[in-house]
Amino acid sequence: MNQMEINKYKVNQDFRLEAHKTYEDFDKTDKELKKVLKDVRRELGEFQDTLYAHGKYGVLVCLQGMDTSGKDSLIREVFKDFNVSGVEVHSFKVPTELELKHDYLWRHYIALPAKGKFGVFNRTHYENVLVTKVHPEYILGEQLPGIHGVEDINKQFWEKRYESINNFEQNLFENGTIVFKFFLNLSKEEQRKRLLRRLEIKEKHWKFSPGDLKERKLWDAYQNCYEEAIQKTSKPNTPWHVIPADNKKAARIIVANILLQTLKKYNDIKEPELDEKVKVNLETYKNQLQNEGN
Repeated sequence: MNQMEINKYKVNQDFRLEAHKTYEDFDKTDKELKKVLKDVRRELGEFQDTLYAHGKYGVLVCLQGMDTSGKDSLIREVFKDFNVSGVEVHSFKVPTELELKHDYLWRHYIALPAKGKFGVFNRTHYENVLVTKVHPEYILGEQLPGIHGVEDINKQFWEKRYESINNFEQNLFENGTIVFKFFLNLSKEEQRKRLLRRLEIKEKHWKFSPGDLKERKLWDAYQNCYEEAIQKTSKPNTPWHVIPADNKKAARIIVANILLQTLKKYNDIKEPELDEKVKVNLETYKNQLQNEGN
């Protein structure tokens, strides 16, 4: 497979979600797609070793998508060849009592990757302009000054949230965190099939919740919220990529390629050179170790 054209997945100024397709297979069989991913993720794993040794950048991978869009399996497959100590995955659920006592970005800030590491957010700080926008009553749990009821949560409120998210991400970028944001673009029909599989296959029963069907009825509302959030927060240093997600194997390849091709542009990420004094004495050190057994 030749180098993928990744820019077509990047959000531009004229972004409309309906213009992005939900299915891709690159005219390849499942077996062929697995082979392509294997090759790309091996290179990603090698890059992660270099990133760790270099120690001046961190990488944050943000994954958003409707229920069943394939976030968990994508994380498992794309990062399979990573050193486990070099990648940390955080899955953000309903905020805890402690988290609600802080501002909404706090729990995400403390989970950011250290320099030299990859961090993966499975659901992200964008839940605060997605789920809470579909269900504005959730905002009341944050105990915000000036917000006494849902009627106080207006357009200006959401604009301020987009602004704070943009500032948050720009600050990350300026301090050495490379930010990737992926929206897994799933069709409503494919979601229906995947929810059915959860009901039909016993081993998948644990993944199903009746709440999934309630949220599915709000499909259009969520799509509108995703479109607006992506429009407002796709910036030059922290762009969004919209990934066709109906075919999980192809989606993983696209994400892996975007990561690899983008990271390779950072020409300064290299393994550090040995100190000159150490270099000069390499043979001495080697002889010392070789002679230990004599």
